[in-house]
Amino acid sequence: MSSTPDPAASRFPTIRQIQASAVLGWVQAGWHDYRQSGFASLFYGVCFAFGGWLLQVVFSHAIALLAGLTTGFLLFGPFLTFGLYDLSRRIETGKLPRLAPTLVAWRSNLANIGLFAALLAVILLIWARASIIIFALFFAGGLPSFADVVRTVLTFEQLDFAFAYFAVGGFCACFVFAMSVIALPMMLDRKTDAITAALASLFACARNPGPMLLWAACIAILAAIGFATLFLGLIVTMPLVGHASWHVYREVVADEEKQTDPR
Repeated sequence: MSSTPDPAASRFPTIRQIQASAVLGWVQAGWHDYRQSGFASLFYGVCFAFGGWLLQVVFSHAIALLAGLTTGFLLFGPFLTFGLYDLSRRIETGKLPRLAPTLVAWRSNLANIGLFAALLAVILLIWARASIIIFALFFAGGLPSFADVVRTVLTFEQLDFAFAYFAVGGFCACFVFAMSVIALPMMLDRKTDAITAALASLFACARNPGPMLLWAACIAILAAIGFATLFLGLIVTMPLVGHASWHVYREVVADEEKQTDPR
C-alpha cells in the first residue's frame, strides 16, 4: 500500500467545538468497543502490562532512567494503541474486529506515521536526558532508589526537586498530548500527513481546552490505576483509552465532506 497521502488528505480538517460532557460518552463508547473486540483488545492490554513489567525489571535500579522511560511509555501510548484505533474503526464500519489486520494497520500511512514517531522520540530523549540531569542536581551522592525518591516526595524533604521534575515532565507530557490526541487516528483514517495531523491536534486542544484537559485527566487516572495494580490494570485501562481515543477523534473532527481548506 502507498504511504503517500492524497491531495484531499492534506486539507486542514474542520474542528468541532464540544462540551465537557462528551468525555463520558467517549469512555462509554470505548468500553463498548473493548467488549466487542474481545480477544483482540485483550491482546493489546497484555502488551501494555508486559511493557510495564519489563520496564520495572530492567530499570528498577536506575530510578532516573525508569522515571523518564515510564513517562515515555505513556507518551508513546498512542502508537501502542494504534491497532485499537483500527479495531474501533472496524466496529464502526460494521466489520469484524479481528486482531490480525490491526497489527499492520500502520502500513497504510507508513511514512507519515514514522515521521511522527521520530518527532515524539526526540521529545522523549530530551525528557529522559532532562530527568537524569534533574536527579544529578538534587541527589549529589548518586542516583537514589525508588523508595528514597518516594520518601523524599512524601515527606516534602526536597520540594524544589519535586517541582522541577514534575514541571519539566508535565510540560513534555502536556505538549505531546496536545500534539497527538487526535493525530494518529486521523493519520490512520484519512492518510493525513504528519504536520497537518499534529497541527489539527493542537488546534483541537486550543478550541476545546476544558474537554481536552478533562480527557487528559481521565487518561492519567486510568494509567495510574494500571500502574498501582502492578500493571495488571493496564490490561483493561489502556485498551479502554485507545478505543475511547478513536471516538475523541470522530467527535472532534468533522466528516471529510465538511472539511475546509484554509489556504
